[in-house]
Amino acid sequence: MNRIAESELILNQRGAIYHLNLTPDELAPTIITAGHPDRFSEVSKHLDEVEGKFQHREFVTHTGRIGKQRISIVSTGIGTDNIDIVLNELDALVNIDFSSRTIKPTHTALTIIRVGTSGSLQAHIPVDSFVASTHGLGIDNLLNFYQQKNNPEESEILGAFIKHTGLGHHIASPYITSASPSVLKHFVEGFHHGITVTCPGFYGPQGRVLRLGLFNADWVDQLTSFHYGNHRITNFEMETSGIYGLGKLLGHHCLSLSAIVANRVNQEFSKDGAAAVQKLIVKTLEIISA
Repeated sequence: MNRIAESELILNQRGAIYHLNLTPDELAPTIITAGHPDRFSEVSKHLDEVEGKFQHREFVTHTGRIGKQRISIVSTGIGTDNIDIVLNELDALVNIDFSSRTIKPTHTALTIIRVGTSGSLQAHIPVDSFVASTHGLGIDNLLNFYQQKNNPEESEILGAFIKHTGLGHHIASPYITSASPSVLKHFVEGFHHGITVTCPGFYGPQGRVLRLGLFNADWVDQLTSFHYGNHRITNFEMETSGIYGLGKLLGHHCLSLSAIVANRVNQEFSKDGAAAVQKLIVKTLEIISA
């Protein structure tokens, strides 16, 4: 089996993978990711037992237990560029032998759940509500650097989206990936379901105007009005498509959960987004621990 070179799989002096600063035994099979470091702390405080705390740059991991469930909480930072690092290194921790630098013969699948915030693109999905993403539709280009293949439904949704928005290759070549059904099925009651669009920025890519004009002034309206059968775009944010895309390619079970802090159709912003996020964290941990 081919050996992975030191320049490709980078380990630090203690034998931990470079960015996450984790060794394989320091990672739990169930993982919650949080982009914001404050949100990370809000999840971590619920651990009944903390085995270890690890950090390098903006990447922070706490591994411990909630009841009998071993869990790792990972701070990713914002954007799919960070997700590229996090997903590849999480996978390496369980599917690459660090001693021989070879891929293990038996694959290990992780369960990875993003808990984050998002903006609603439908009037009926109010601030402080929750969305479980059925699909991650990326306009950030990350997955276009990898070999990927869509199932027929994903291909049809993607084709309809490109036709509806007229999104040209001068901006992005969109991609789409479904959530893991085995995880999504546990997050039904109390959650809106729909497609989440992942953007490569917070202002122009999400249709916000401050001092700069937009290439497509109707961008938010185009996302809101898109539908394919029963599929609608419910929200947008900056990580989901990367988690879903890389997670599926690497053979992991991924789900993205969002607390809605803004409704872009009604032009409303949550009066207490932190409280909404805390409720989502508690609800997520209750489901995981059960």
